[in-house]
Amino acid sequence: MMVKITLLFGICTSLWLAAQDVPSERGLLTRRYQEGETLKYRMKATNDNWRYEIQATGVVKKNSAGKYIEEYAWSGMVSDGSAITLSPATAQFREVLSLDPVTPPSIPNLSTVDTKLIGPITDLLTFYADLWLAARVGVLAHTGDHFYQKMGIPSSWADGNYVLVGEDAVDFDMQLEDVDQTAKVATLLVRHVPPAQPKVKLPAAWMKEAPDSAAINWVQVSRKDDKFLAAMGTETFDVRMKINLANGEISSGVIENLVKAQERDCRDKELTICGDPRPIQNMRHIEIALER
Repeated sequence: MMVKITLLFGICTSLWLAAQDVPSERGLLTRRYQEGETLKYRMKATNDNWRYEIQATGVVKKNSAGKYIEEYAWSGMVSDGSAITLSPATAQFREVLSLDPVTPPSIPNLSTVDTKLIGPITDLLTFYADLWLAARVGVLAHTGDHFYQKMGIPSSWADGNYVLVGEDAVDFDMQLEDVDQTAKVATLLVRHVPPAQPKVKLPAAWMKEAPDSAAINWVQVSRKDDKFLAAMGTETFDVRMKINLANGEISSGVIENLVKAQERDCRDKELTICGDPRPIQNMRHIEIALER
């Protein structure tokens, strides 16, 4: 799970660096806050064979700088059909999110929360980070409008001990799929896609041979007992959201996260003495819905 945290941290940092060159506009997707309003999201997810549900309850406040934030508490987790009792520290944890264009996305301190909560917390952040960037760009106003944000900065989760190499690189391909002014709902698709030339570090020659001619934007080399487990492949996110045009809040959303890769067991750190490749695939599906 630390892989996911560090990757998302890198994405948030890249978002902020990229968005500094983009003017902050009050466009179609702008969030219009009212202090004291409450929001309650029901999240349902499948991570390979693991299924869970959980609730995030938020309230709109102003921070010390006078900027609007949404402060969320997590509760009611059900894991594979069984209710989960969260630790007192997790129950007291508050996730702070914001769609204010001058408030960049950031990773909260997750050191005290139950490990099962890290996925839901960072997935909710993904929805907010993607909408934050799309709103800040300010050019998505009509059905079919499109904007491509190049990143080009690999995110690393290598710790130098267990994970020796761990990198991912994505661009953001944003499209306003539909604008329904009668229902006051917009449908936004943000695709996290491999860059044309991913700049991830590929430490072995055989890693440069992309499976199925796909761009390699995900790589990991980790220790496995006295050997090494090396993998490379393609990671994509499709994030689709329904946005309430009256106030800019997320009404519902879906994340489809797929990693398709090949891995090998290697006997040496240089990854030259390795076994045959074997395919691996991980699929995550996350849904959120706003409940009133």
